[in-house]
Amino acid sequence: VPHHMSRQRGHPLIAALVKSRCHLQVKKSLCVLVQHGMCVFGSGRRGPGGPTEYRCLVERILYTLRFPRYIYTAKSLYGDTGELIVEEVLQRGEMTMSSVVKTVADRLTHNMEDGRSMDYSEVISAFSSLVDTHFLQRCLAACGKGNAATSSEKTPNSSAATPESLTDCYKLPQINLRGRGKRRRSSGDSDVDQRGGKRAKLENKELCGDEGVFWQVNFERFHLHFRDQAIISAVASKMDQTSSEIVRTMLRISEMTTQPNAAYTQPLSANEIFRALPASYNISRSTLDQYLTLLVDDPMEFVGKSGDSGGGMYVVNLHKALANLARATLESVVQERFGSRSARIFRLLLRKRHLEQKQVEDFAMIPAKEAKDMLYTLLSENLVQLQEIPKTPDHAPSRTFYLYTVNQLPTARMLLQHCYKTVGNLIERRLFETRENKRHLEKSQRIEAILASLQVSGAEPAQLTEVEEMITAPERQQLEALKHHINKMDSSENQVDETIFLLESYISSTKTSH
Repeated sequence: VPHHMSRQRGHPLIAALVKSRCHLQVKKSLCVLVQHGMCVFGSGRRGPGGPTEYRCLVERILYTLRFPRYIYTAKSLYGDTGELIVEEVLQRGEMTMSSVVKTVADRLTHNMEDGRSMDYSEVISAFSSLVDTHFLQRCLAACGKGNAATSSEKTPNSSAATPESLTDCYKLPQINLRGRGKRRRSSGDSDVDQRGGKRAKLENKELCGDEGVFWQVNFERFHLHFRDQAIISAVASKMDQTSSEIVRTMLRISEMTTQPNAAYTQPLSANEIFRALPASYNISRSTLDQYLTLLVDDPMEFVGKSGDSGGGMYVVNLHKALANLARATLESVVQERFGSRSARIFRLLLRKRHLEQKQVEDFAMIPAKEAKDMLYTLLSENLVQLQEIPKTPDHAPSRTFYLYTVNQLPTARMLLQHCYKTVGNLIERRLFETRENKRHLEKSQRIEAILASLQVSGAEPAQLTEVEEMITAPERQQLEALKHHINKMDSSENQVDETIFLLESYISSTKTSH
């Protein structure tokens, strides 16, 4: 744009350029959202001939809060290779298997000692394990590709197909990929990179046999794993480690055969459970029967008995376990906010369902005045509800029963909203702290970059010390305090997300039960 035109406000050419640039940014943003499965598109209310409409998937966007947990789970199950595979797929939204293998092998090789490198076959093995256990799955053919002809057949409000509906959702392609990871080139090799740029692009574009087959993270499978871990931890804290290992074995045997929304796992015989127990738990068959009897008789009802064949048929009551875990969460929140006596009243109402004020005082063994204050406090916070049962049609107070009760499901929904608000506040606070200390953070990053380049070039210790002293003692102290605060907020965010997941799982289980 000529310089004299840029000074003219509202010039048609300037307006057209700005509009074109904004239009391009919107298209790029939509592409990113579709790539990550956070947005779907299709023909709108006017039919196939009308404009394409886009719909945001709020649930998938909220999954981003759980990304660190997905990555940590992959690391705990499949090591560093599995961690990097899940991290790369989460960052890109969807990737081909060959691209994942090459990228992860290069990253692992870069972190190895000189002379060592990661073989592609090891990454392929980890990728195959993630697919076999359904932590990774194929994408739909039109998902993320913007195929209007295919997508226009479905409106945003229609039920779209799922990856599980594909016959080969977890079928690995035959790829032709052999080799080892490559190290990143140093900054001094930039001229070589420029000269060999075209050659490198041609090498990267060699056919591997999986073109067009994209993979994504199966969030539902991770959520089932989180649910199982929560149940196992609850059994361990309620009973002992051996009981939790028995429940873990039952969940592991039936994890691939039980439907995601099932109320209980597939029935397993005591003989199957005994054979599948880890060798480290050297318990006899009679001891296992005693543990199973204790689990069945426990009031929490984590394990149920469904038959007597094969030494007894046992199931894990998934929905009952989630209801008990949500109940324990509600009790914990009441205790932390209002004290142990209020938690005693809350727990009493959960157990007895409906009680008058006098009955609450007697059962909880709390003086009348204190019990009245606590009940009114819980009532004002919508944690306790008051139900009127009139004796006569005129609803006269003297002839009406006033019963206190706790409705677990609405209370869980209310607590879930509070948790979302808490996470929003934590994110806002972290962004505020980062903005306030932006100058110190940028200075620290510049100095760290200088130190890294000096270490690569083999600088003397005196030079490194001189660069480190560019940050003063007060600035270093302020950066340490900022790092501590941000780490604490990140940890709090993860802890709140665990509560969110538990409450969401419980609410979802009640929908499928009804």
